[in-house]
Amino acid sequence: MAKPNYQFEKRQRELEKKRKKQEKEQRKASGASNPAPSADDVSEVTPDAGANPPAAPQAGDPSAG
Repeated sequence: MAKPNYQFEKRQRELEKKRKKQEKEQRKASGASNPAPSADDVSEVTPDAGANPPAAPQAGDPSAG
């Protein structure tokens, strides 16, 4: 059975940490120039799809076909 390569595993963990740190810094940098809308702003911009269901055609409606 092969021996585990601990140096390789450690290096992979270090690379993953470095990649995550860079992504976080990029998000911070882009977030400073484009502030994200707050939760209240999002709810006003995108209304809930189930809040206003389309009206069903009435029996006496001439456009009902």
